[in-house]
Amino acid sequence: MDSAALVEGIIRKHPGAQLREGSDTPAVKVSAEVLVSVLESLRDDPEFGFDMLFDHTAIDWMEQGRFELIYRLFSTEQGHSAMVAADVPRDNPVAPTVSGLWRSALGLEREVYDLLGVLYDGHPDLRRVFLEDDWKGHPLRKDYQDDYMLERP
Repeated sequence: MDSAALVEGIIRKHPGAQLREGSDTPAVKVSAEVLVSVLESLRDDPEFGFDMLFDHTAIDWMEQGRFELIYRLFSTEQGHSAMVAADVPRDNPVAPTVSGLWRSALGLEREVYDLLGVLYDGHPDLRRVFLEDDWKGHPLRKDYQDDYMLERP
């Protein structure tokens, strides 16, 4: 399935989904409220067969007051990939966990939590993975500051 057909198929089966512009891979945007059901459908529907979550991250759109959650999916049987994005508000960044769909999400969500502060509702072990437990803040947020940061020349 080519990129355009993949995006069209996802949008056809999930009418709330929209094309996400500016991506190097087939990409759609959905609301956080339907994120899990869309991802589960993309995993279970033989037309798509996305049996692997191979990456998850977030983008801090500080000026817009939101985090954009990015899920990169791959189908090992069909050889295609896609990206699904969803926004959560920056002042209350809570998203549903997808760790019940893919075990790889367990570590990926912990990483996003640790570095950006996104909370995953239902995650069975949401705690820091890189930084000490008593670390203050989330260093990949665009407004993060601490006493040890280097100043730009």
